[in-house]
Amino acid sequence: MNSVIVVGSFNVDHVWRCAELPAMGATIAGQYSTGPGGKGFNQAVAAARAGAATAFVCALGDDAGGALARQLARADGIDLRAEASDQPTGTAGIFVDARGRNSIVVGAGANGTLGAEHVTGDPALLEGARVLLAQLESPVETIEAALAMARQAGVTTVLNPAPANAASGIGLLRLADVLTPNETEFAALLARHVGERVDPEAVATLDGATLHGLSRKLLPHGTVVITLGSVGVFVSHAEEQLRGDAQPYYRIGAESVSAIDTTGAGDAFNGALATALARAPAEPFSVHVRYANRFAALSTEHPGAAAAMPRHDEVAARFGA
Repeated sequence: MNSVIVVGSFNVDHVWRCAELPAMGATIAGQYSTGPGGKGFNQAVAAARAGAATAFVCALGDDAGGALARQLARADGIDLRAEASDQPTGTAGIFVDARGRNSIVVGAGANGTLGAEHVTGDPALLEGARVLLAQLESPVETIEAALAMARQAGVTTVLNPAPANAASGIGLLRLADVLTPNETEFAALLARHVGERVDPEAVATLDGATLHGLSRKLLPHGTVVITLGSVGVFVSHAEEQLRGDAQPYYRIGAESVSAIDTTGAGDAFNGALATALARAPAEPFSVHVRYANRFAALSTEHPGAAAAMPRHDEVAARFGA
C-alpha cells in the first residue's frame, strides 16, 4: 500500500546552462544536459526519497522517454501506474543561468492524454493512502476527478496549481485541502477567481494580515501555502482548521544553502510536504512545512530536477530533521 499518491506529468528535460537567460532574438553559448523531469515525476521522486511509499499515476508514450520513466521509477521504488499513450512522452526545454534562475518551455505530449478513467478506474489505488498530490500539467478534468476521488475516500488532497497559466476552475480549488502556489501562481489565481490584482513580485513583501486575507478569499475552507523562493514560505489556515498550529497564519524563513539550480525546488517542496503529512499527520502543520522547506533547499544544491532530489537521511544530517 502507498501512503502518498502523485497524479501528474513525466517529461524528458533538455537543459542548457548559460551565463544569462537568452533574450529574444539572441543566440548564446551554453552547456547541454538531459534527464528526467515533469512536475508530477519530480514530486513523486521527492516523496519517495523523503521516505513515503509512493505511487505515481501518469501517461507515457511508447518511446525512449517512457522507457526511461519506467526504469527510474523502479530505481526509486515508485509504484508506477502509467496509462499507455499514442503521443510521445512529454518533454521540456530548460534554460538555467549562472544565478540558478530558469526559463522553461514544456511540450505536453502524452501528459495531455492522461484520462480520468485511468485514475478513478483503479479501486485499489487509494488503499492505505493518506495524501494525494496533483499539479496542472495534466488535463484539468483528470486532476479534478483524482482530487474528488481522494476527498470522498477521506484522503488529504494537496494541489500544486502549477504552471500559473494552466486552466483551473473554482470547483477544482474547492477539492484541495492544501493549496501550494508560488508567487506567480498565487497572483494568477487571485486575478482569475477573486478579482484581485496583485503584482507577483510584490507578494513576498505584503504583510501577513494582507496575505492571509487574500488567501482566505481564494480558499476559504483550506490551507494555502505560498512558496516564496529565497524569502521562505507563508502559511494561511482557515480559522476553524489550524492543522495543529497555534496561529492562523505565519512565515517560515528560507534555509541558508549554496543554490546552483532552482529548477525543481517547488516540486521538492511539494513532494516532501506530502510525505511529511502522510508520515506524521498528528504533528503541527508548521513541522511539515519546515521539513519541506529544508528538503527543497537541499535540492537546489544539485543540478537537474528529479535527479536533484535529496534523501531523508541527507535532510536529517544537515538540519537534524
